[in-house]
Amino acid sequence: MDPRRSLPSVERVLGALDPELPHGVRVQIAREAIDRARRQAERGSEVTAESVMNDAISAASVFTLRTLGPVVNATGVLLHTNLGRAPLGPGTLDAMTDVGGYTNVEYRLPEGVRGARHEHAGDLLALACGAEAGIVVNNNAAAVLLVLATLARGRDVIVSRGELVEIGGGFRVPEILAETGAQLVEVGTTNRTRRRDYERALGDRTAMLLKVHASNYRMTGFVESTPIAELASLGPPVVVDAGSGLLDETTPWLASRPAWLRDEPGVRQCIDAGAALVTFSGDKLLGGPQAGVIVGSRALIDRCKAQPLARALRTDKLTLAGLQHVARAYLAEDVSAIPFWRMATTSLDELRARAEAIAARVNGAKVAETEAVAGGGSLPGLGIPSVGVAVESAVPDHIAAHLRRERIVARVEDGRVVCDLRTVDPADDERLADALNRARE
Repeated sequence: MDPRRSLPSVERVLGALDPELPHGVRVQIAREAIDRARRQAERGSEVTAESVMNDAISAASVFTLRTLGPVVNATGVLLHTNLGRAPLGPGTLDAMTDVGGYTNVEYRLPEGVRGARHEHAGDLLALACGAEAGIVVNNNAAAVLLVLATLARGRDVIVSRGELVEIGGGFRVPEILAETGAQLVEVGTTNRTRRRDYERALGDRTAMLLKVHASNYRMTGFVESTPIAELASLGPPVVVDAGSGLLDETTPWLASRPAWLRDEPGVRQCIDAGAALVTFSGDKLLGGPQAGVIVGSRALIDRCKAQPLARALRTDKLTLAGLQHVARAYLAEDVSAIPFWRMATTSLDELRARAEAIAARVNGAKVAETEAVAGGGSLPGLGIPSVGVAVESAVPDHIAAHLRRERIVARVEDGRVVCDLRTVDPADDERLADALNRARE
């Protein structure tokens, strides 16, 4: 008998799949499973209806895991780019939900006339860091792009060789400069760039001095860079790509400045030192939704708003509402509801108590001293002391894979699976413990 006659119908396979999946998706998965089985049968392999349905169920599970959804981050990387960077707190999410319908995103209610979306979060963030004005776009790369296109098209931009960085995803400063029609003028050396290097490069074509924070690597040893205040005295506007959104390096919203922040620059300090514009992320360190922010001189911000690219790079009402809520938290100097800062400042004693409770429930699990990191290309080489749960295994990758099937992402190191609790919401501790137990079965 032809083995292909034993293949189940599409309708039969559909019955084995999760009805929560859209019908069209289930049909595609069923047909692909049957097609794979048909090819196996043609090669002489044994095929049964049960094997086809099991293959379809497995494919459906993979499809579900590949769709966007929540995960438990047990990696210890607070701003994990692959896991969505900064988690948003309930207040921020509520603010975003509240504007899901009609909203005054570009309408001035007091006057009853058209307004601009730049009048909301951008102005509040500018106020929070002592700048005259601000504008929000869709990410920090877009913020840099908009500034360069507005101020430097067809003109020279002076940058230290030590600051021609590449960040995640292949974003390179020289390439962005080229895309905007600006001409890169490199000065200094990789490790040392002095004021006189910039001075010698000044000319009639100079549009700005661009200072880029090396947010994803750290240079030590025989190094020297020129402070913003010295550059500001040279004449052309100084634009600082701060990268991360540490609004104030003194962190007045915290009881004390964490040691792991070390020399991370604050946006307020850049403005105070004379920067004409500062660009930074809405999520990295700030703890809001992904966005790019430009703050600084009102005259230059107005020019950025008028640039045609501003419309192409603008962000939506949900992001603006989330950032507005976050900005208000900083203005109130109360960031207790911002998950990033809550996770980053949780005490080791609290983490250890949670780890002990989880380890007591999981056979073979041990409390482990770990080191978390900020992530997202921020604070390179600087760890945050942390505590987690470790499970040793001859096949740790199998345990990690099982956890991923339950939408939990941990890390594997030294022959063990480590779950760093600094990035795990306490509400997920029980779920993590149960998943670890199932993974060891």
